[in-house]
Amino acid sequence: MAELSTGIIADIVEGAHPENPVLQILSMKRIPSGAQERYRLLLSDGHWTSSFAMLATQLNSMVGSGEISNNCIITLKRYICNTVQDNKKVLIILDLTVDRPGNEVGGKIGDPVNYDPNKSRAEQQQPPQPSRNTPTMAAASGNPQRNPLGQRNPPNCGVSPTKTPSGGNVHPISSLTPYQNRWTICARVSNKSAIRTWSNSRGEGKLFSMDLLDESGEIRATAFNEQADKFYDMIEINKVYFITSASLKTANKQFSNLNNDYEMTFNKMTEITPCHEVTAIPAMQFNFVPLDQLESLEKDHILDVIGVCKETLDISTVQQKSSGRELKKRDIQIVDDTNREVRVTLWGTTAENFDGSQQPVLAIKGAKLSDFNGRSLSLLSSSSFQINPDIREAHKLKGWFDNGGNSANTINLSNQRGGGSGGMGSNFKMILEAKMEKLGCGDQADYFTTKATVVMIKKENALYSACPADSCNKKVIDMNNGLYRCEKCCREFDTFNWRLLLQANVADYTDNLWATAFQDQAEMMLGVTAAELGSTRENNIEAFQNIITAATFQSYMLKFRVKMETYNDESRLKYSVVSCSKLDPKEYNLRLISEIKQMSG
Repeated sequence: MAELSTGIIADIVEGAHPENPVLQILSMKRIPSGAQERYRLLLSDGHWTSSFAMLATQLNSMVGSGEISNNCIITLKRYICNTVQDNKKVLIILDLTVDRPGNEVGGKIGDPVNYDPNKSRAEQQQPPQPSRNTPTMAAASGNPQRNPLGQRNPPNCGVSPTKTPSGGNVHPISSLTPYQNRWTICARVSNKSAIRTWSNSRGEGKLFSMDLLDESGEIRATAFNEQADKFYDMIEINKVYFITSASLKTANKQFSNLNNDYEMTFNKMTEITPCHEVTAIPAMQFNFVPLDQLESLEKDHILDVIGVCKETLDISTVQQKSSGRELKKRDIQIVDDTNREVRVTLWGTTAENFDGSQQPVLAIKGAKLSDFNGRSLSLLSSSSFQINPDIREAHKLKGWFDNGGNSANTINLSNQRGGGSGGMGSNFKMILEAKMEKLGCGDQADYFTTKATVVMIKKENALYSACPADSCNKKVIDMNNGLYRCEKCCREFDTFNWRLLLQANVADYTDNLWATAFQDQAEMMLGVTAAELGSTRENNIEAFQNIITAATFQSYMLKFRVKMETYNDESRLKYSVVSCSKLDPKEYNLRLISEIKQMSG
């Protein structure tokens, strides 16, 4: 019995926090918990047993690898024990070492009995108290002898507080469920969004969200209206707070990749006070996905990535279709040691303030994956990132980049499939190459860029009258009474918008194809807006024809989406122009020079 910390389970349940207790795992039970499984452990100290322990999810890999198994002897390096509903104790094991594997131990040590926290030790079988010189399992295996583990030792300096300012128990984030009433957590704010507003049929409002983190896990919290006004200014990123009471509901994984099945909403009972104690709560947790795995993930997946900023493009302005607002954006290219690189889009003030001139390492949390231009990433309002973070993955990646990675041949994931702007690097091909490679014949649409000349444009059906409602663009029916009906909106309007739908034949020196160009791309080809062209056709048919004729035999950089479509049981490839830009001879010649150098070795 000298191998285990005899009687220590009773000490922990009764509120002590002994250092490095040595225990035996008698059994493990997998508990389904949404996307992330958890394990409940039956622990023994040789005299008492208890099933009050749960393994932190970051230690799950030790179970999968077999390092943690039944009957093994473990030393708890970091743990939290708190009271949850009905005065039940929950021990969250945050870090441990395996002193002896289960197959070496061979079975249960001693004849332990279950410890009942509702009874005193005198009412149960009182365990023998170990002497101060009793060796532990770790000492028997050659490690330095520990302090007497049967006595109640205070927690180490730098661990998270176990008591609230009012003397109550601090709950670990991983223990929170919607079925608890009043609780308090001690957590660090790892990210905070700006205040956002909304307006719909139910009214108007405001909100902001933040990510909370402690040693056991993380959770997203959102404050609406009065709570947003109350807490926004007092909450600072990277500061630690005691937070008491909030509503919990199932997390919407579409907008968050935090490792928690629940998310928190502040309410009138929520209280937040700063924590001024020194804690061991980390600043941010990442679950990095290597870039070579992006192609196997579904679009709209929220994930964490780390990479070196290989290239920073100039800031640009785009117009948001839903609101008409102008947004600032900046595209950067990151690369990692899987020899893959991907485009990341930054928005707003983040885009304006970003400086990638020194090629820093970026650790990005909560980026959204898109099939826009192959595989690309975009930062959301809830996303956050750190530049040159002091973490092992960043140091390893920077060492790889500085020692040959910056000149390694890489695969650009953002130039194969997907939409987006055209450009010289966007899967450049001749038209005949694209046809010979059977682009578009698979299950997904393919994209390629080429330099081509507009040979012919069909004037018939180049324009149509569209619904003026926002984001509709459905063709309207002229009611011949001054009104135009949209069947999609089930409404009648006294006006309409002109929309372009050009059928154009484009060619390079290898082949030609027919493609459809929609509004923005068609306006670029014609050099006039849809409204101007519609007005011209109504008032001067000859001028309209001259505009179409003048657009032919002009060369552009065109990006195509190609997909096999079936209509009336007939399948054919459909080419759509997703980007059209005027040919830049200097940029095009640089591409030709680069290709010549590559072919010549």
